[in-house]
Amino acid sequence: MSKAQLGHDDQFGQWPGEDLHEGVGMNAETVTATCAVVIAVASLVVSVYQTRAMRQHNRHSVRPVLQLHRGWPIGGRAGIRLINSGLGPAVIVDSTLMVDGEAIGMWNEPSVNSLREGLAVRPSAVTFNDREVIATDYEQYLLSVASYDQQDHTQIEDLINRRLTLKIRYESLYGGENFQVVLTPNPLNGTLHVTDR
Repeated sequence: MSKAQLGHDDQFGQWPGEDLHEGVGMNAETVTATCAVVIAVASLVVSVYQTRAMRQHNRHSVRPVLQLHRGWPIGGRAGIRLINSGLGPAVIVDSTLMVDGEAIGMWNEPSVNSLREGLAVRPSAVTFNDREVIATDYEQYLLSVASYDQQDHTQIEDLINRRLTLKIRYESLYGGENFQVVLTPNPLNGTLHVTDR
């Protein structure tokens, strides 16, 4: 079949329908390019999400959990116990010791020595400073008597149960979380005495 029979347009130098094929080709390239961009953006979003999730997981995997407990087992060590029951070490940011609502200072040697002055029986004490690291599985009495007796240690029990407030602010090794544990006075006689039977 000749060009004349097919209706070739000599004036414009193209066959009928040639522009149609070129348009289809451009549309296919545009669709392909658009799909590639969408896939790249989706991959970036997934990657950012995975990185963020991994960071959160890593933070949780080393999160410390400090707890303060009072315990009065008759005949055993008794007083205030600090426990790190979390998965990572705790970094002490700050601490506040108060007695009868009045601030004494931080939980450090000078403040605790001031606290123990005037007591009939001087309790043992473990103190710490700012930025001190409390290890995972740490369990230590902060203020205690070695062999608790209800009559001999009434003054210390009253101080710890009903007068003393201890607040400890801490964070993980990552920093910036501002965790806090607080031991507040217990106005009611809710002391649990454990006896050996």
